[in-house]
Amino acid sequence: MIDLAGKRVVVTGGSGFLGRHVVQALESRGSTVLVPRKAQFDLTREPDVVRMFAEMRPEIVVHLAAVVGGIGANRAAPGRFFYDNVMLGALTMEHARRSGVEKFVGVGTICAYPKHAPVPFVEDDLWNGYPEETNAPYGIAKKMLLVQGQAYRQQYGFNAIHVLPVNLYGPHDNFDPGSSHVIPALIRKCLEAVDRGDDEVICWGTGTATREFLFVGDCAEAIARAAERYDDPAPVNLGAGFEISIRQLAELVAELTGFKGRLRFDPTKPDGQPRRMLDTSRARQCFGFASTTDFRTGLQRTIDWYRAHREGRA
Repeated sequence: MIDLAGKRVVVTGGSGFLGRHVVQALESRGSTVLVPRKAQFDLTREPDVVRMFAEMRPEIVVHLAAVVGGIGANRAAPGRFFYDNVMLGALTMEHARRSGVEKFVGVGTICAYPKHAPVPFVEDDLWNGYPEETNAPYGIAKKMLLVQGQAYRQQYGFNAIHVLPVNLYGPHDNFDPGSSHVIPALIRKCLEAVDRGDDEVICWGTGTATREFLFVGDCAEAIARAAERYDDPAPVNLGAGFEISIRQLAELVAELTGFKGRLRFDPTKPDGQPRRMLDTSRARQCFGFASTTDFRTGLQRTIDWYRAHREGRA
């Protein structure tokens, strides 16, 4: 158990979607949180990583920095998604070790799981197959963080842990149509269709794929708890413990945004992984985490935030 009060914690990616919520969760525990900005420190470049550790002198590192995006973005730039994520993780952890950091919290991705892993995904199945092709370079790059952490624990006694969040959603998500994930993409499409009076919204894929979604604030709380209470080498799933089809999701977003028209699914676009849902028992047993935000409630909060944001009120 680590008392986070008064600890100097660097959160890479701390100004991003998940990062700003993690910063809040750590500050509420009394941590001094430092966020390296990309304009100052390009963490894919070793000299910048060295300088960041020298200037910020963290006792704990939560590594969230990543190049992320939806299926379209992953298909367009698989080389960048692989290289940047590998370098971000490898350099940051290596120099955390060299700098004597007490604990390194690596944040992975559900995209690391095999395409046809049995549902719900259990952490022990992580290596039993190749990830879904459209985001495999990203998923494998993030999985290297787990391998590196376990190797460093074995050789150097370095306290590195690894958590695997399911798909996240909530306020401050990325709503850019070129790189957003499914929930913000659907919210934006439906609200714009309402504004224009369109009678149809086109959705990617067949609608049959299933996903699990975790509210971003709940995920931030889980990461803070893991930083405090979890010290084992085994990876830990962070999820909400439910499964919803993309068609059902689109129907719920349409209802909550007030879109009354038709949802048309485009089967020429990829579905991605056929099913995704996590077994969340390890997180509950090891550090007492369970999601507390009802999905409909969290979705409404996300829609309300985006409405305010695009209207200049957020």
